[in-house]
Amino acid sequence: MMKMIRLLMSMFVLAVLVACTGGGAPAEPTAAPVQAPAEEASQPETTAAETAVLPIGSGTDEVRTFVIDPTQSKASFLVDEEFFAGAFAKLGIEAGLADVVGSTQEVAGELSLNFANPGLLEAGTITVQTGSLKTDQNRRDEWLQDNALEKKKFPTATFVATSISGLPDSYTPGSELSFELNGDLTVRDVTKPVTFAVTAVLNGDTLTGKATLPTRMTDYGIEPPNFANTLTVADEFVIEVDITAKEQQ
Repeated sequence: MMKMIRLLMSMFVLAVLVACTGGGAPAEPTAAPVQAPAEEASQPETTAAETAVLPIGSGTDEVRTFVIDPTQSKASFLVDEEFFAGAFAKLGIEAGLADVVGSTQEVAGELSLNFANPGLLEAGTITVQTGSLKTDQNRRDEWLQDNALEKKKFPTATFVATSISGLPDSYTPGSELSFELNGDLTVRDVTKPVTFAVTAVLNGDTLTGKATLPTRMTDYGIEPPNFANTLTVADEFVIEVDITAKEQQ
């Protein structure tokens, strides 16, 4: 009788286990769902117009005018001075040769370009307010503005571009282009034909460039300072103009 009871209990436990597991063979593990790879972040596309090579001399007959932004532009001069021993000790100026730089952001003007023109240039003018040129010494600035440049009589220096030389047959926007910019430079009441060495980049609606011109003070009627036992200033100096210009719509 006890054996019969144990047998019935065993069968009851087995039935409960089968009911709990659903019976049959054990279920195979379910594979984790495969996730689709995330889409790559879209990259900004460069339009064909922004990268297309622009032929010079046979391009679209369209005049594009770029106006100088003075907040991102600068005109400078670089000249050598030699100070004699002890002459300016009280001003903290050491004896010997010194590189002097004067600059201003009061630069205005515009350049007009046409890629149908073999010379590219249609017109161009750059004007600098000479009375705003500053160096690291106020006394030098006063002499420069009142005596050398005579700012009250001649408040500006002006360059009028007449032509560009040394151009390739085409230009790729965004790349650096080197050429010579010819024109007439007026300082005080003297106008001289000059040639600036230029590197420039046209990127979309923005034209940036650096123009450099070695010249002489005496070419413009300015006598370099030469104070006995004090200092001498070289006749030769360099004009540099850095511009950023935006296309006028």
